[in-house]
Amino acid sequence: MTWLKNIAGRIYAVYGLLLFAATLLVVLIPIWIFSFFPDPLKSRCFLALGRVWMKVYMPLIGCPVFRKGLHYFEKGKQYVVVCNHNSLIDVPVTTPGVPGVNKTLAKASMAKIPLFGMMYKIGGIMVDRSSETSRKESYNEMKAALDMGMHMILFPEGTRNRTDEPLKEFYDGAFNLAVDTQTAIIPSLLFHTRKILVPGKVLYARPHRIDYHFLAPIETKGLTREDVPLLKEKVFRIMWDYYAAHS
Repeated sequence: MTWLKNIAGRIYAVYGLLLFAATLLVVLIPIWIFSFFPDPLKSRCFLALGRVWMKVYMPLIGCPVFRKGLHYFEKGKQYVVVCNHNSLIDVPVTTPGVPGVNKTLAKASMAKIPLFGMMYKIGGIMVDRSSETSRKESYNEMKAALDMGMHMILFPEGTRNRTDEPLKEFYDGAFNLAVDTQTAIIPSLLFHTRKILVPGKVLYARPHRIDYHFLAPIETKGLTREDVPLLKEKVFRIMWDYYAAHS
């Protein structure tokens, strides 16, 4: 009955999109107002509203989010949170899912999308990876965000993992940031988001619970750029083993 599953998956995808659009209209004006605030107030207000929004929206589409390991976040301390990346739905799960005020890194092209662009510019730091100047500016903005007491959420795989492996090879950026700012890293893992938005299928989705797990912090105090390769490999191995054991 593959044809029936395909029809159901497309009906569900349309339902999710329509419900997202309807709920977006409710929060749009407050978000627009927040966009004029300075950081970190802007991000704090945006996240407070976004958490309520996603707490309502995700269960309504049959994708409730369950978090584990929140006790690892020490009050008054900021972290570089690294996460696996399997699906487009990862960002609306991670941004409200990480406790406290946070920012993520987003492609500059996302800022050009109507309505979405405004939210990305509030909740994210925009970067054009083809421009060295933009990469340097975004790196300085990430350091400034940490200085303001915000967490940075980064996907070290760079792009979505479309392989059959638990993780793709990590880039250095998140680990350079953590070492340069002497900020602890919290590895985190999303489960089942690939089952919701199936790779290779357009306008097709399936409901499924999402689990978001945070692991014990890894300190970077005293580390330098020379230690980044080993640090990156350590975090990669921890996340790989945990994902393999819990997926």
